[in-house]
Formats: sequence, C-alpha cells, structure tokens
Amino acid sequence: MESEAVMCRFHAVYHKVNHALDDIPYDKLGVSIEVKEQVELMRMQLKRAKRRTDTQDMELAMDMMVIFSKKDERNADIAILERLANKLELHTIAELKAEKTAIAKLVKQRGGYNETMHQIVDLLGKFKQIAGIDETVSLDGPISTRTPQTCQSPLVPHEFLCPITLEIMTDPVIVATGQTYERDSIRKWLNSNHRTCPKTGQTLENLSLAPNFALRNLILQWCEKNNLELPKKDSYASSVNYSAEIMEEISSLVLNLSSSQPNVRRDAIVKIRMLSKENPENRIFIANDGGIPRLVQLLSYPDSNIQEHTVTALLNLSIDETNKRLIAREGAIPAIIEILQNGTDEARENSAAALFSLSMLDENKVLVGNFNGIPPLVALLKNGTMRGKKDAATALFNLSLNQANKSRAIKAGIIPPLLHLLDDKNLGMIDEALSILLLLASHPEGRNEIGRLSFIETLVEIIRNGTPKNKECAVSVLLELGLNNSSLILAALQFGVYEPLREISISGTNRAQRKANSLLQHMSKCEHIP
Repeated sequence: MESEAVMCRFHAVYHKVNHALDDIPYDKLGVSIEVKEQVELMRMQLKRAKRRTDTQDMELAMDMMVIFSKKDERNADIAILERLANKLELHTIAELKAEKTAIAKLVKQRGGYNETMHQIVDLLGKFKQIAGIDETVSLDGPISTRTPQTCQSPLVPHEFLCPITLEIMTDPVIVATGQTYERDSIRKWLNSNHRTCPKTGQTLENLSLAPNFALRNLILQWCEKNNLELPKKDSYASSVNYSAEIMEEISSLVLNLSSSQPNVRRDAIVKIRMLSKENPENRIFIANDGGIPRLVQLLSYPDSNIQEHTVTALLNLSIDETNKRLIAREGAIPAIIEILQNGTDEARENSAAALFSLSMLDENKVLVGNFNGIPPLVALLKNGTMRGKKDAATALFNLSLNQANKSRAIKAGIIPPLLHLLDDKNLGMIDEALSILLLLASHPEGRNEIGRLSFIETLVEIIRNGTPKNKECAVSVLLELGLNNSSLILAALQFGVYEPLREISISGTNRAQRKANSLLQHMSKCEHIP
C-alpha cells in the first residue's frame, strides 16, 4: 500500500517535471548548448517512461462487465472470454479443476450461494466451454470430469484416449500437427477461437480435420476383444465431408458478393454474416477466399440494410486476430465510422462493437482516432439505445487507453454523458462510466473538466452507497484526482468521505482496499486528517 502511494506521488511529480521541461525558454535563459542537450536528454527519457496505471485491472473489469451483461449474448463475447481466461490463468483443464475446488470450498465457508457466487460459477462454466470441456458446472458433487458414456476400463491404451477429455475416442481425427483428438472435442476447442494444438501448443497451419480410420479400427477391435461397446455417433459419416462442403459454399458466397443481381448479393451477405458467427474455421475460410475486401467495398453501398448486414459480418470476422489487421488494411475503419454516424440503430450498435473489436490492436486505436471515430461514439453514448450506450462505452474505454484519444474524447464532449450515466441508476452503467473517467483523470484536460465539487460529491455518494465494484472504481478516481489536486481531497472530506473510506480499507474488494489505504495515507500526509 505504501509502495503504491509512493508510486502515485512519483507519477504526479513526473507529470509536473515533464510539463516544466516542455516550456523551458532556452533562448531567453542564454544556456549553453551542452546544458540544453542535457535537458533535452532528460525530457526524452521522461517521455519514454510511460506511466503504469491500473490499465490491466481496468481492462479486466471492463471485460467482466461485458461478460456479465445478460442483455448481450453476441458472438464477440467469445474473444473477450478467451482474453479473460488468459488474464485469470484459467484456460487449462488442471487450472479449471483447481478453481472449481476453491469455489466449492468458498461456497461451503459462506454457507451457500449468493448472486456473486452464481456469476462466478456461470463464468467458470463458460471458461470450461472455451477449453473444450463439455461439462455442466456443479459444486454439489465431487470434483471430477463429466461422467462419460464410454468404456471405463483402466486397461484402455493411452493412445485410444482423447488428450482433451481423456475418454476413449469414437470418432478420432488428425489435426495439422499430427495429433489425434475426438472430433467433437477438438471442434469445440476450435469453435472457441483457438488456433493452436491443445497437446503441443503449436499454432495450427490450417484447421482441417482428417479422419483417423486406422486408429478407429484399432479402437473397435480392442472394444470387441474386451466386450465393450462404443457409443453410437449419428453424425460420424456426414461429418467427414463437412469442411469441404463449407469451403465450397463459402467460395461461392464470396463470389456472389460481387454479383450484379441485388438479391443474390444481399443473400450472400446475410449468409456470410451467419457463417462468420458460427465458428473460427468459417472466419478463416471467408478471409482466405477474399471475402474481406469485397465486404469492405459493400460498407459504402447505398442501402442501409446491406450496410447493417455487412458491418455485422465484419464484426464477426474481426474476432479473429489476423482478420483485425486485414479489415483495417482494406480501409474499413472510415466506412464503419460513416455507418456509426448515419446507419440504422442496429448498424450503429454493431459499428461501435466492430470498432471495439478492431481497437484491441494498438495500431487500430490510432487509426480510429485519426479518422475521427471518437465523436460519433460519444454521440452514441449520449443518445443511443441501451445496447448502443454499452457498445459505445466499451469502445471508448478501449480507445482511451491511447493518450491522444483521451484528448480527442474530452474535446468531443465525453464528460457530460459519462456524468449522466452516474446519475441514472436505471442504466446500470456506473462501473463503465467510472472506468472511463479514471482513464481520463490521468490526462490534464480530463482532470480540469472532472475536478468539480459536484462530481466530488457524486463520488462520495457512490463510495458511501454503491456496490463493492462501484466503490472500488469511485475510490480509484478520487485517488487519481486527489494526488494531483489536494483541494479535491479536502472537498471529499467535507462531503463525508472519511468514514466510508475507512470501512472500504478494511472490508472492500482487494483493489478497493489498496486504493482506500493509499488515499487515507495521502490525506494524512497532506494533514487533512490526524
């Protein structure tokens, strides 16, 4: 806690020194060239010393808010789930089992479930799905994988077991690395946006699955010899040609995107939108067949319906990391921004979501800012539908991780709609608003606009009566503001922040406790409190 307070004070000094060095009038001072060079060297070193804020914590919090939203089940959440699983280190079978055990103990200690526990269990279930584990999460029974309807003999040869489920395979297939898996299990793995071999960790050169007939025959012979019967798989015969059929269909659809017949073109866009939502394999096939350049061209087609379907298809395709770069390289960002300004409600929402997805890459954050994408996002945050406001908030949060975009957002008038989100409890977007305000508070222009007594009073009210997450975010914002302007700390004390702050320092979330203690220490050093 002490180290965090020292770090925060250092960064406050860093900003002041950096600002002072920027404004040195060398000519008027008459300093030598050597002194000037030394000062310039120091200034460059300060600029290179990028500040480590709570960015990772805030990104994690924003991802959690998107995932826990019950009103938005779009496929883009798969990418967020994958990122969350990696951040939380819950993406292997062993890690998920250990977490399940820990949660079960926690439920037992607390004497049952509450809303937070239900959310945690639900999230754990989603992590299991993206890891390719077909299991319903229940904390009542023993910690084990699902009960399989398969051979249960300890003598089953190891090579007959799927590396993912550790169950005997009924439909073994070979992936590009040469490893063999149960078809259903590896499909679930691939459909969760993985592009690596689960066993070796190698990147898959392609996502084709080749039936391992030789191994299947050995498994059948072994089962017959041991009087065991494999479960019947109705889809076995038809699934062999699945990829080839889909690839052929996608190639035809991509060609139809350039058809001179409007109905053929429209049907192709709608079908590609659906296919791009289904699984990562389709997204790669569509991109490899040249679908992205054709779709980008259709963003400017003078038909709002076509634009809506096209921007949504590109949103789905952008879930793939490589496709994010391809879409931006083809010049999609200005056209998406145009739809964000003038499209239908759904097209505007999905344009904002697409900008959020594309801006996961730092270079795309810069492009969106340079192409003036911030103002229409602020307009959607202010006047959009409920879902539109959510999409705009997540996009603006992501974009504001870039320093130049913070200034753009402030100039676009982002502060008033964010303050409105704090006042309107029915919208349920207090955490989102505070997370963005925390980013903006690290910018001098943002602090000037935010640091008003009415806002400090609102923060104190949230610290007193908000949810645990609300309080955590509000304390973080107050700390950021207070380290740069001690008069705001004094104002917060006058509004009655001291007692709730002490309570949070003892019983708040882990991050809230750290922030509250840093704030209390800062208050003490400023001699605002004993």
